[in-house]
Amino acid sequence: MMVSPQLLEILRCPACVQERDGLLEMVHDTWLVCQEQDCGRKYPIREDIPVMLIDEGDKWVQTPVADLPVPPPPAG
Repeated sequence: MMVSPQLLEILRCPACVQERDGLLEMVHDTWLVCQEQDCGRKYPIREDIPVMLIDEGDKWVQTPVADLPVPPPPAG
């Protein structure tokens, strides 16, 4: 099972959504990457559940999209 397309349509980057669109792109079927130019947050999808915590997205800001681990590492 994957994240439903309907859920993906409404999810937004929680750090950006108040001031901008905060659109997310699905990457490697296991990450949601904010498309805002100066954001760079990447949110893992664990067990088909997007982890939409700003602190979680902050952990991956410096990681290039091509280097994101698949699957994402467990929480901890």
